[in-house]
Amino acid sequence: MSHYKPYPAYRDSGVEWIGEVPEHWGVLRIKRTAQLANERRNDVSVESVYIGLEDVESGSGQYKPTSTSARQSDESTVALFQKDDVLYGKLRPYLRKCITAPVTGICSTEFLVLKPLSVLPVWLQNWLLTQDVTQQIEAGCDGAKMPRADWEHVGSIHIPAPDKSEQDSILNNLSRETARIDALIAKKSRFIELLKEKRQALITHAVTKGLNPKVKMKDSGEKWLGDIPEHWDVIPSQRLFDESKERAHLDDEHLSATQKYGVIPLAEYEQLESRQVTHAEKNLEQRKHAKIDNFVISMRSFEGGIERVKAKGCVRSSYIVLEARQKAHVGFFTYLFKSSSYIQGLQATATFIRDGQDLNFNNFRQVKLPCLDVEEQRAISGYLDKAIARIDLLSKNTQHSIDLLKERRSAFITAAVTGKIDLRNIDTAKEHP
Repeated sequence: MSHYKPYPAYRDSGVEWIGEVPEHWGVLRIKRTAQLANERRNDVSVESVYIGLEDVESGSGQYKPTSTSARQSDESTVALFQKDDVLYGKLRPYLRKCITAPVTGICSTEFLVLKPLSVLPVWLQNWLLTQDVTQQIEAGCDGAKMPRADWEHVGSIHIPAPDKSEQDSILNNLSRETARIDALIAKKSRFIELLKEKRQALITHAVTKGLNPKVKMKDSGEKWLGDIPEHWDVIPSQRLFDESKERAHLDDEHLSATQKYGVIPLAEYEQLESRQVTHAEKNLEQRKHAKIDNFVISMRSFEGGIERVKAKGCVRSSYIVLEARQKAHVGFFTYLFKSSSYIQGLQATATFIRDGQDLNFNNFRQVKLPCLDVEEQRAISGYLDKAIARIDLLSKNTQHSIDLLKERRSAFITAAVTGKIDLRNIDTAKEHP
């Protein structure tokens, strides 16, 4: 951003954390530039666009509706908003979820619905998303369990702004510049998705077809497996795995069964995700003991496969703990249990439609497993360890470049709405952020 020029003259904003602003800009409290809309509705049976917190990308102000958007039930209360209202997530973990409404509709009541008056909607949105404003609002959140920002505090925050015509000029040029960054982010994000597809295809092929492309194949007799190497067998899963019903030990730490990390200590999961989760307080004596390299069938195994245990501890009583027999190589089955074909086979045993329900050992027993020499299992596992490590490293590096682009985008927007750079009359055909 060093090639962008500053404004000709600046003045003290009168607000310490804002600092200087362009000489001709005004600085007002947000409540002088926007008003709070409190319209609510209990009847959500009428078809309306619904925006939940999960539909807004944190930090970017972009509307990205999800296929699993938690549409409120008929008994729930929702907030009403108009096109170009600004929706601001008031829960402390979601203060960087802020969007200018693209249409008229209804939204979660965990949004503050703001109607801009003397500032343009996107100007207010961009200001609310700056890091300094987030810190100011976060400091004023009330509530012990679920801290929230209220309108009184948000409205007291100052906002620097030129007149609307200058805002419009800045935002138009800002939009063109950020569009270039967004296009690059989208391209890199698509590359990561392709890597994920390649990763899954590689795993599925290796654990169901083996590593020798010239080996003769035969019909496995199992729909999820398809053709398998001629020398492989297919046997009942209980001949390779036992169900462990051992109760939790007194010194067991609580484990969290996650699709992302496997079965790890709850404290470690909270640290990795930078958030707290609900801790079990009842029926602790019913929890099950799990050893390293056991497998756990959790409530999410229906969606993403069976997770491997990576630390000794205990899991909830409704989960199924599997212990591998000698003929089952843990590394091989770690990959097989997370393969797309096996997940489809597991899903086919379920009689329920909704996800999130617990699978049991009977579901596991219904899916027969490939049986091959342990040494071949070990070779397949070793091959996948190396191949997947290369893909994961490439994904990690690509994600890092995306994160840097997002930081650059955020810094660029902040510089524009605080007047650190002058975007009124730039040649967008020549300048690049």
